[in-house]
Amino acid sequence: MMKIRLSILTTAVLFFTGQMIDAQSKKKDTAAKENQIDEVVIVAYGTQKKETLVGSNTEIKAKQFADRPISNIGQAIDGASPGVKVATSTGQPGSAPSIQIRGIGSYGISTAPLYVVDGVVYTGSLSAINPNDIASFNILKDAASTSLYGSAAANGVILITTKSGRKGTDILNFNMSTGYVGRSIPEYDRVDVHQYYPLIWEAIRNGRLTTNPSDGLAAANTYATTNLISGVLKTNVFNVADNQLVVDGILNPNAQLKYTDLDWQKPLMKTGFRQNYELNYSGGSNKTTYFASVSYTNETGYVIKSDFERFTARLKVDSQIKSWLKLGTSISGVASNGNNAVDGAESNNAFQNPFRWTRTIGPIYSPYAHDPTTFATLYDDDGNIMYDPGSARGVDAATGRNVIQEVILNKNITKNYYIISRAYAEFKVDPYLTLSTNVGYDIRNFRRNRYGNKIIGDAAPAGNATRATFTEQTLTFNQLLNYKRKFGMHNFEFMLGHENYKYLYEFSSASKKDQVVDNNDDLINFVTITDATSQTDNYRKEGVFSRLNYDYKSKYLLSASIRWDASSRFAKDVRWDSFWSIGAGWRIKAEDFLRKSNTVSELKLRGSYGEVGNDGTNEYYMYQSTYALGYNNVQEPGILFNFFADPSITWEANKQTDAGLDFGFFDSRITGSVEYYNRITDDLIFPVPSPVSNGIPGNSIIKNVGTMYNRGFEFAISADIIRNENLTWNINANASTLKNEVTKLSDGITEIISGTKKVSVGHSVYDYWLKQWYGVDPADGSPLFLVADAYAGTTASDIRTVNGTLVTTNNTKAKFDYSGTAIPDLFGSFGTSIAYKQWSLSTMFTYQLGGMTYDSNYQSLMSSYSQGGALSKDILDRWTTPGQITDIPALNSSTAPHSNAASNRWLVKSDFISFRQATLGYSFYPESISQYGLTSLKILLSGENLWSKTARKGLEPVQTFNGSTANRYTPSRIITIGFNLSF
Repeated sequence: MMKIRLSILTTAVLFFTGQMIDAQSKKKDTAAKENQIDEVVIVAYGTQKKETLVGSNTEIKAKQFADRPISNIGQAIDGASPGVKVATSTGQPGSAPSIQIRGIGSYGISTAPLYVVDGVVYTGSLSAINPNDIASFNILKDAASTSLYGSAAANGVILITTKSGRKGTDILNFNMSTGYVGRSIPEYDRVDVHQYYPLIWEAIRNGRLTTNPSDGLAAANTYATTNLISGVLKTNVFNVADNQLVVDGILNPNAQLKYTDLDWQKPLMKTGFRQNYELNYSGGSNKTTYFASVSYTNETGYVIKSDFERFTARLKVDSQIKSWLKLGTSISGVASNGNNAVDGAESNNAFQNPFRWTRTIGPIYSPYAHDPTTFATLYDDDGNIMYDPGSARGVDAATGRNVIQEVILNKNITKNYYIISRAYAEFKVDPYLTLSTNVGYDIRNFRRNRYGNKIIGDAAPAGNATRATFTEQTLTFNQLLNYKRKFGMHNFEFMLGHENYKYLYEFSSASKKDQVVDNNDDLINFVTITDATSQTDNYRKEGVFSRLNYDYKSKYLLSASIRWDASSRFAKDVRWDSFWSIGAGWRIKAEDFLRKSNTVSELKLRGSYGEVGNDGTNEYYMYQSTYALGYNNVQEPGILFNFFADPSITWEANKQTDAGLDFGFFDSRITGSVEYYNRITDDLIFPVPSPVSNGIPGNSIIKNVGTMYNRGFEFAISADIIRNENLTWNINANASTLKNEVTKLSDGITEIISGTKKVSVGHSVYDYWLKQWYGVDPADGSPLFLVADAYAGTTASDIRTVNGTLVTTNNTKAKFDYSGTAIPDLFGSFGTSIAYKQWSLSTMFTYQLGGMTYDSNYQSLMSSYSQGGALSKDILDRWTTPGQITDIPALNSSTAPHSNAASNRWLVKSDFISFRQATLGYSFYPESISQYGLTSLKILLSGENLWSKTARKGLEPVQTFNGSTANRYTPSRIITIGFNLSF
């Protein structure tokens, strides 16, 4: 109960402080009273005085993100704390970023942190929580902070605390903002229509010279001129004959475009719009406090038919029924729906992916149909523009498809309905002993409606539709016994707890094809069932836990905790395990020699060690071999061996060591921390290869077979450069390092190669394993690779010596080797906030130094023989003349497969700096607005993803942690104007 009262007190203080800031009240006596209140922070299953913490706990208060145009709390985490790396969310409205805390917690299972909302584990989407309902969030990073969550805490914990009411005058707040949504990451530079034809002609000519050298240059030129259109590109958008378009490598100077509507991006991408409205009401008496809110968010993306709409309503009530009994409850209802653009993260190479299409289609094709004689754009009988189905395109330009038409005609709609509920009861048994119980019940109903049109695309000519739905239910019930007592200068707090967690997942889906009538995508309007399935999964956990905190004069600090957890994912004999931590701290500031120091306002040394677990696998029945149903042959039933289990498989365990120094100087004008952590993951879950002859699905068995570590330093500093009655100026920064390395593989595993990475002892799981690109031979423009050892002693026409180095022009003989890592040397953020009288300005930049990105998007634009695909402007620097020094091979249809092979040629530096966020505000003086019944009024101008600088235009180096890229919905730039007012 004490923890609940402290939580409410903290929220009230934060809320009251926020109101003071907004109203620019300058009451000196209030500030003095606040300084007398011990600052408390949210910790696992309770609260604690900040000065007695020994764990790594970063607190982010509502005022730091309340004025930003964000749709979920995940976006506010970016840059908020050292040691926290964020892969930015896509531009799809409502999407959430991926988050890693202190490195790569696992290789084969989840690396996402655990989310806890008001003391209860939360597994739903972050977009279901209204950011303006959040009072604060705390990022727990070390074992001393996370171990009470045991088997789910290996990747860190994010505690989200929602707003509560406060005693006193009722307050009504109304917030509104509206603004612009656009693209933040520019597109790669590509050649235009005039440059394109001669480049493709050159590739054809050079390829002909390579395969038929005896024919001579003139014959090769003629061959390229003759086959440029009819044999390769299929479309000539200039008003000259096909065989006169490019002669001897020169575009016909008399050629004029027959039509100019060659831009595929413009019809698909536009300016989006964001609006947000919120009304909340709070207050309370000496016995009961309440907080109620309703909100509406509507954001349309910069890609057509992509949007997100959310309604939320929330009520929270806390009541001191008796001196010994306190009750509280909260309930949130959320309804959201959205149109979803095809995201490259899910469908990187899909033809209907608008980001892939607009990036990679050649600049010579129009999306629209044209009259073959007059070249005028064609319209149907209803006056609608007609689209070109692509019958006359090169093989790299998706013949028979039209992404604009498909995006317009197809549907992908999702709907979510949430109930998020919490309740607690707190019994004061005696002055020292408190018994509390908490229950949380969340339910999510998800629906997805898909429709594939019958005119063009994958579903043509029949059309198809899918209806999918799932329901997630989570029930958490815990009981906490808390004993807190002081003996002289000795302070003790002991907690004992028990918790049950239940998760139920129910899924069903049905698909049909052969559409009957137009403009109806309900399943009843389709004839043939193509798929109908359902699935139910259960997951259970139980834990018993305890924590002991001790301090002497808030000077010498000790903390210990232990939790026994059981997970239904594992077999009974390995289901239970213990997770624990011990931490200690020395608050040097409390020593006699520093207590009265005017220079040092805080100095604390702390450290901890502990073990936490991770059971976040994709399988709910890891210890059981399973079979897949649904492989029927007409009327004969059939099942298929699906998963071969190792019954001894169990948790991944994280052994974490943390050491930190917290400091403050000059009346806390300068504050900060320095930390070192070493995080060892044991029993890594890996797919162990199995011979094909064993008949095991996937030719692998998932086992606990590896060990790796993550270690690094974290730095954070905040300084008030100026702090007086009229002007405050603060600057802040944080920085983090990360070293990841696999130290052990067992069960006969020496390496695991997956895509561009190879996992082996002594290397990171994000180290690149690629063919070794050497460059371009100045003599003939051939692509060159270092020769693999197996071919070093052989002689062949594709092996040569260049500048004393043995190289090959054949990528299949290239040497593989480690080629850098996706992990940066340093990452973090910095920013400033300025408040001058009524004005305030805050900004934040994020940055990264070091690391490499494998830029497959750029690779697709650098083909040495594009047959209708777009080309980067960098291709203009290709080799053309003997003796020329360049790193771009000759355009050549014959050698193109080697030039464009996957290799370290496509690695690019991941360094970036981003202007992540800025907010400008103006607050009216209370006396100037009181006549209207207002207590505060603030006008805001805010922006997200305002600017970035990367190693290459178009590059997005933070879309994944492993350094890969995709043709995805790039993040949005959002600029809004709004106001907050209180009555």
